Amino acid sequence: MCTVVGVSRNCCSEIYNGPSPLSEPEAQAVTDFLSTNRDNILCFLTIHSYGQLILLPYGHPNITAPNQDELMKVGLAAAEAIKAVHGMDYTVGTPPNVLYPNSGSSRDFARLIGIPFSFTFELRDKGQYGFLLPEDQIQPTCEEAYQGALSIITYIHDKTYVRAAATSIAATLWSVVLAVWLSSATV
Repeated sequence: MCTVVGVSRNCCSEIYNGPSPLSEPEAQAVTDFLSTNRDNILCFLTIHSYGQLILLPYGHPNITAPNQDELMKVGLAAAEAIKAVHGMDYTVGTPPNVLYPNSGSSRDFARLIGIPFSFTFELRDKGQYGFLLPEDQIQPTCEEAYQGALSIITYIHDKTYVRAAATSIAATLWSVVLAVWLSSATV
């Protein structure tokens, strides 16, 4: 059994975990939606501030996602897409490796229930302004986040649908070849 890590019982803390599991209606709504639709969801992205991070599952230091290497590859590609926009560096990894251990994230829950790709974007900045990002940085941050998310979504789309289409095309071609061969063999 895993212990709860990286949360605070102090309601004034930035990492306060609430009075009880799913105590907030928003957390309950996300949990219900993901649970109901998990078989139809390939990717879950949650956007937070701040830290310039792309976090992968899991927040507990003793749990590793079964597709950890692929998540890292996809996350690093997203960080490169983000950097290409305005030169901002985002660090990619699991919370225990790049931030601090934590429990109860929607990112972890999504991966735990079988959604294969799950990431948290911690947007600008790295702590100078914290949660009070200056207005002139909001638009550039949105542009970066868009490109990072697009990178992830494009990877998942291409992996899921392009391969499926290629397999379907190959099967169709082999069927045509077989049909032609059979018809020429019986003539």
